[in-house]
Amino acid sequence: MGVVIYTQEFTCAIPPARMFKALILDSHNLCPKLMPQSIKSIDILGDGGVGTIKQTNFTEASPYKYVKHRIDALDKENFICKNTMIEGDALGDKLTSVVYEVKFEASADGGCICKMSSEYHTVGDAQFTEEDVKAGKEGALGMYKAVEAYLLQNPDAYA
Repeated sequence: MGVVIYTQEFTCAIPPARMFKALILDSHNLCPKLMPQSIKSIDILGDGGVGTIKQTNFTEASPYKYVKHRIDALDKENFICKNTMIEGDALGDKLTSVVYEVKFEASADGGCICKMSSEYHTVGDAQFTEEDVKAGKEGALGMYKAVEAYLLQNPDAYA
């Protein structure tokens, strides 16, 4: 098994606490509402804390049916979440799991900097390239931007 790591960072006009609440703590409610064209529902097994399993069910428009993520770490004071994709057709035949970590840090302009890292754990010596993760990265960024736009339009939400 090999491990391929990618990182990305982007700025956001929303303070870290609001982004964390909306995108991490309440994603199961908010994301299906904001992206009904791609996310059908998100089911939760657990209390939302460490060890909880979240299953994202996609619509027929998506190339995938579902994925399951396990919450591995949740630091509500420092706005950090670490989770692992443990199951789903998005893993394909090249991956055993994907470990994601996201951290929201305050920026000088009142918004935040979103720092994300992804560890792709491959099956055997399967080759996994930047091209392989491009669609996933674009989808994640689209979700972040949709949440940011919603929070900008609804200043009292997740305050």
